[in-house]
Amino acid sequence: MKNEIFERAVHFALEAHRGQLRKDGGLYILHPLEDATIVGTMTNDPEVLAAAVLHDTIEDTDTTYEDLLENFGERVAMLVEHETEDKRPEMSKSDSWKIRKEESLEVLKNSDDINVKILWVGDKLSNIRSLYRGYLELGDAIFNRFNETDPQQQRWYHETVIEYTSDLEGCEAYEEYKKIFHKIFDNFE
Repeated sequence: MKNEIFERAVHFALEAHRGQLRKDGGLYILHPLEDATIVGTMTNDPEVLAAAVLHDTIEDTDTTYEDLLENFGERVAMLVEHETEDKRPEMSKSDSWKIRKEESLEVLKNSDDINVKILWVGDKLSNIRSLYRGYLELGDAIFNRFNETDPQQQRWYHETVIEYTSDLEGCEAYEEYKKIFHKIFDNFE
């Protein structure tokens, strides 16, 4: 019975992200599905897997915390909330980038919940894989796709995530994240 929460989360995420595309033009839903696949290498907890596939619904769709609470319960909603940025619609995305990243990193830093860290590594590994594919194709020009175009700032962000999720050291997903980080960002020391 508990495993069905993940299946419901997949259906919910499919509907919530319907028609959305990523910056590289790919279907948006592939990112949360990849995230859940990565998270599945670190845990088999159905609620954590559900949170992985739902992790961008509050931030990037019309879904609210209350929607997740009602449909998936307090734990899933809380896990998703721990990875949700305040988008600050009154500011441009480039102007709010550093503020949003600092706030979200503070949440990560202050979390004692290993599942929050697992979710972050799943999301960021999926993101950095995509970044690396683009980097191989476009070189430094890949950073022009982002709200923050300075590779040094992108380096700071990923390096801080790696530091704050170091409890997962030795975990295959964490080690892959670090490896890809170095392939991209050692050029920007």
